[in-house]
Amino acid sequence: MASEHASAELLGAMGKLLITVRDVNLRLEVDGAAASRDTQAKVTDQLSDYVLPRLVQLDAPLLTVVGGSTGAGKSTLVNSLVGERVTESGVLRPTTRSPVLVHHPDDAEWFKPDRILPDLPRTDVPSNDTYALRLASSDKIPRGLAILDAPDVDSIDQGNRELAAQLLAAADLWLFVTSAARYADQVPWDYLRQASERSTSVAVVLDRTGNDAVMEVRGHLARMMTSRGLSDSPLFTVPECGLDVDGLLPREAVSPIVVWLHELAADPAARQMVVVRTLDGAVRHVVLRTHDVADAMDAQIAASEALHASIETIHRKALSTFATQSADGTLLRGEVLARWQEFVGTGELVRSVEDKVSRIRGRFVDGVTGKRTRATEVIEAIETGLHMLLLEQAEAAAEAASRSWATNTAGRALLDSNRGIDRASRDFRVRAERTVHDWQQAVLELVRVEGADKRMTAKFLAFGVNGIGVALMIVMFSRKGKGTEAGGTAALGNKLLNAIFGESVVVTLVGQAQADLESRVAGLFEGEMQRYLDLVESPDTVKAHQTVLRESARQAEYARHSDFLNGEMTP
Repeated sequence: MASEHASAELLGAMGKLLITVRDVNLRLEVDGAAASRDTQAKVTDQLSDYVLPRLVQLDAPLLTVVGGSTGAGKSTLVNSLVGERVTESGVLRPTTRSPVLVHHPDDAEWFKPDRILPDLPRTDVPSNDTYALRLASSDKIPRGLAILDAPDVDSIDQGNRELAAQLLAAADLWLFVTSAARYADQVPWDYLRQASERSTSVAVVLDRTGNDAVMEVRGHLARMMTSRGLSDSPLFTVPECGLDVDGLLPREAVSPIVVWLHELAADPAARQMVVVRTLDGAVRHVVLRTHDVADAMDAQIAASEALHASIETIHRKALSTFATQSADGTLLRGEVLARWQEFVGTGELVRSVEDKVSRIRGRFVDGVTGKRTRATEVIEAIETGLHMLLLEQAEAAAEAASRSWATNTAGRALLDSNRGIDRASRDFRVRAERTVHDWQQAVLELVRVEGADKRMTAKFLAFGVNGIGVALMIVMFSRKGKGTEAGGTAALGNKLLNAIFGESVVVTLVGQAQADLESRVAGLFEGEMQRYLDLVESPDTVKAHQTVLRESARQAEYARHSDFLNGEMTP
């Protein structure tokens, strides 16, 4: 035995590969996604159940997994190979019981839960828990050998089939059992094909075959094995015969298999040859399958790009629509327009802003005596109008996003698993109210700061910060609505502002107020858009994971060549 464990380079590369493959997100329901997730799970299981534990303990006992078709006599064969009853065969199908791993008492340490098949809990008593591994020790089995009785590969119970596949993937050696009645079945040959692809060490047992048919069936089975790349695999025949009082086959019926297994157990070099061949094939196979997973990520990237692009386009449109409607006079209708007209008095400012200061001042400074001011009423009307516009755009964007996602499989699956996302978020109304309120306060602060040196002028005193702030909002909401009723009415506010600040300052103030509003609304809508984007990894993130995955696979293959092909663990 060259060493007790693989090189640090190979162990590190395979450990990194396990983490990288396991963490890949194949969530989107694209074509082939289910198959890709299945490949990902199998690679992860192969690495954690077999490759890494075996690399750490190369001199552990040879794990021989006995698998095969329903009714092929696996459990009886296992008992007969050991020489005592260690596992129970099932009369009824599907048989529900824990798989049994038989080992020599001195080898018990090798099969602790942190070693091979770490995810399967251990037990030492018979159990009907399919996903538990029953450990049975027997001094009739030689040191250096362990035999595991797996469920039927073609069981009608899905759990049994999945466990059989998991156990076979953790084997150093497959002892595949079939019968004259089942040897040509497709399912067992699918497993044997996989064994051939992975260079797994395999021996086939033709069980329960009558003397009159054994030659013909054995010959046909041998030809089938040769055509499927298993010509080097031993083929044993166990004739149809009665059982003794302990339910065991006659010793001479299984003697060739027993001798072969015992010789492997007794010869460290031969045992290592079997282990290294299977292990090298397993490493090569998981590297290849990892590249398959990485290739499958192309479809995930394309779907992510499409989903992200549609959401970003829809929300850009929502922001653009809001920006247009907050400048073309849309908001200067109904309650807002009525309150504004009450505020300025129809035509009064047009005739003379300067001459009517005292009269207008009386209208707006009632607040000094505790009365509700007209400016406050306009501010509230604007707040309500802006809030309703934001809510309308958010609902329209959510509906459009859902319609867009519903046009492809990946999007529909996400919508189905996230009910209610086709509406604005539940707290949007509250957040929108806060956004509008904070913006209005910012506008008033803008007026307060800009008018700091003008507060003692008659015009500023007449209208106050609130009144001038209202005029600024109205001018902003109508600056692109020329020729409309709103535009004409807002001209009064523009005259007032120009008289107080000057035309160039007013243009700057309107621009600042508009930019501030659009910035705040963009942040508000960003939260709505993020609800969708949080459901899908960004294309750049998926691409980065794909690059890391491929690099991990390359490093694993390089380390494999270094250890297996350059003499470190040569069979």
